[in-house]
Amino acid sequence: MSISETKTTAQGLTYQRVLLKISGEALMGEQNYGIDVDVARSVAGEIKAVVDLGVQVAVVVGGGNIFRGVSNSAGNMDRSAADYIGMLATVMNAVVLQDALEKLDVHTRVMSAIDIPQLAEPFIRRRAVRHLEKGRVVIFAAGTGNPYFTTDSAAALRALEIKADIILKATKVDGVYSADPVKDASAELYNSITYRQVLEQRLGVMDASAISLCMDNKLPIVVFNMRKPGNIQRVVSGEAGVGTVVGF
Repeated sequence: MSISETKTTAQGLTYQRVLLKISGEALMGEQNYGIDVDVARSVAGEIKAVVDLGVQVAVVVGGGNIFRGVSNSAGNMDRSAADYIGMLATVMNAVVLQDALEKLDVHTRVMSAIDIPQLAEPFIRRRAVRHLEKGRVVIFAAGTGNPYFTTDSAAALRALEIKADIILKATKVDGVYSADPVKDASAELYNSITYRQVLEQRLGVMDASAISLCMDNKLPIVVFNMRKPGNIQRVVSGEAGVGTVVGF
């Protein structure tokens, strides 16, 4: 789908099935570590508002708030082992988000790329699609199940597997800027940008593998500010001026 194209469903929504990518850090709130339960509840409330519109919602959550395999906290640990620990952290976050959603009476399933039957279903593509069709929120945990792949890549892969209309990349800023807006007050906010510009300018929207996968399969991305209440609903309703659209 090109930047200029939109698809309106019978329900008046621009996107019927979406994949929401949330970083683990987003669940920390103002803490330095772990999960802020109030933030998890707030995120769950935002997701519920979209589900109530009839949108099918899948979620990929990161694990950086607990353990980031590629960070200094991994020390001299083997990269593969560290990445597996990071995958387990995403399962923990997924279960927390599931609990927050179910307390709002939103039917939710956690599906893991690593076999943990006591906590999550194994990821099976057809089963995931069926859950979505039944109105359940599906939270994908444990990344791709393979080391050396980020949760950004997992988000792109899962979005394509379930045939999502778009990836919603939740961030702490209003979209994609020409530079870090925290360090550069003159940084320009883009309303839209191409995949190639993201890669060539190294803008850090998602990792290069994820961007390339989306580009090859024409899967659009919207980067938006998760901290502004109602933004997810505005995106799926096609409201202009919310975040940055990444496409062709």
